[in-house]
Amino acid sequence: MKFKSHLLTLLLIFAFNISWSQELKLSIIGNNKEQTTFITKQNYLKSHLTIQSLNDEIRNFQEKIKPLGYINNSLKDLSKQNDSNYVAVIDLKNKIDNIHIYLSNDIKKKSFYQKLNLNETAANQIIIPFENLENKLIKLNKIISNSGYPFSSLKLIDIKQKDQKSLSAKMIIETIEEERTINKVVIKGYEKFPKSYLKRYLKINPNKVFSIESINNKTKAINNLSFARQTKSPETLFTKDSTHLYLYLEKLTSNNFDGFIGFTTNENTNKIEFNGYLNLVLNNNLNYGETLMLNYKSDENEQKHFNLNTTLPYLFGSPIGIDANLQLLKKDSSFISTKQRASLFYQANATSRFYAGIENTISSDLSNSNQTTNVIDYNSNLYTLRYEYLKRQSEEKLFQIKSYLNIELGTGKRKTSYIDDNQSRVDINANHIFNLNKKNSIYIKGIIQIITSNNYYENELFRFGGINSIRGFTENSLTANNLAILNTEYRYKLSNSIFVNSVIDIAKFKNDLIYQEENLYGFGFGFGLLTKSGLLRFIYANGKTKEETVKFSNSKIHLSLTANF
Repeated sequence: MKFKSHLLTLLLIFAFNISWSQELKLSIIGNNKEQTTFITKQNYLKSHLTIQSLNDEIRNFQEKIKPLGYINNSLKDLSKQNDSNYVAVIDLKNKIDNIHIYLSNDIKKKSFYQKLNLNETAANQIIIPFENLENKLIKLNKIISNSGYPFSSLKLIDIKQKDQKSLSAKMIIETIEEERTINKVVIKGYEKFPKSYLKRYLKINPNKVFSIESINNKTKAINNLSFARQTKSPETLFTKDSTHLYLYLEKLTSNNFDGFIGFTTNENTNKIEFNGYLNLVLNNNLNYGETLMLNYKSDENEQKHFNLNTTLPYLFGSPIGIDANLQLLKKDSSFISTKQRASLFYQANATSRFYAGIENTISSDLSNSNQTTNVIDYNSNLYTLRYEYLKRQSEEKLFQIKSYLNIELGTGKRKTSYIDDNQSRVDINANHIFNLNKKNSIYIKGIIQIITSNNYYENELFRFGGINSIRGFTENSLTANNLAILNTEYRYKLSNSIFVNSVIDIAKFKNDLIYQEENLYGFGFGFGLLTKSGLLRFIYANGKTKEETVKFSNSKIHLSLTANF
């Protein structure tokens, strides 16, 4: 019996609480139809559990519409319609459209006055739409702070009603100190970070006007370096008479070894033949930002290719760098070509470089036979201009280069024992990753190479085919004087270290030496695996011409490994 009595009491208390926790509804209207139309377009909380919450929401709404010009609004009435519905009547009154701000002569004497771009009238005042006032003042204060006055203050005083739709006020700008400049830059974590990169690449120098916004924007460029990254945002130490800037950096392992092995079945011998290449890149080992690249390639067509390239940025602290290259190409016992090139370059910003240089090529006929004119001794000199764009996505482990563009133009002369010819060359290489979402992306790469000359020789033509051009064809088995290639991959990430991809390649080439013009197609699939050793890629592709049918015996398998150390 006692148990039933307690249970009944609990049920009564529960029912009592439910009745008191009934939801309250709030409706806000204006003093007339026009005001109500405006209010209904504004967002406010309509459901409340307590009267206190409802009253707080009305006050919040009144404050919310003040920056919109209704600074004189007032609560005219709050009435209870029934047990749960309340109606608040707010009179918006007159709307303030503009504020007239008067400028003192002291403001015009400030060093940063011109940067404010105030566009004052003849009456030494600026007129600002009231709705834009807050954003305008924040913008002005940021300009002042970035002009070397981080502790400045901007305020309006003597705010008065000018007329029914306008206010008037006076602007006061207080700078309680002298203009601050960066006195010292301190690098934490990677103390041997190249000083030339600090000065030329990031453009952060002592004795420059202090601007934290500018510094934050500049340090974002570190993310486009392969050998360093920023571990946390810059910090500043202010003392009475000095400003020290602290940058927190970390050195990255940016050396990499890249290689692949390709194998296919020889149609004549039915034996497996191997080909491949080795690519070694040493980056910033001397803490100078320098790059040394060594490439050796050997393929089943008895071609051997050696390429040595070095890049030295910011020579002697100047904005100019040098790029030097040596290439050797030997084709069985047919010919050997030696190409030397040197360029000066200017790093315009974090992503762009401009090059100007000269290129010399000497090619020799090894057969010593005069029965064919396809291979001939020649010496060519070209003057080159080049533009390079590179943007990284440092947060991505599998594919760190998001966009790349290289455009090179060359013009000059090729000399043989018979005739001198004018020549020009176009070389365009570009690729980009379209990130659809975190797992799906599309990779597109384009190559255009053109030689323009009165006649052509085999030992000067472009050589293509294989994993770095059109997949499904033997490495460097094709030659052309006019070439266009499009590589595409759809990539799907199974995890942060594994992906699968499609292979669809298209090429159109022209070889005027043997009057050949064809379209080529490559189809296949592949996958990649990020291991402790590096990125391992497998690609299976089949190549065909427009007229050919697909033959699986023509398929090629490409394996590559890119290891960072």
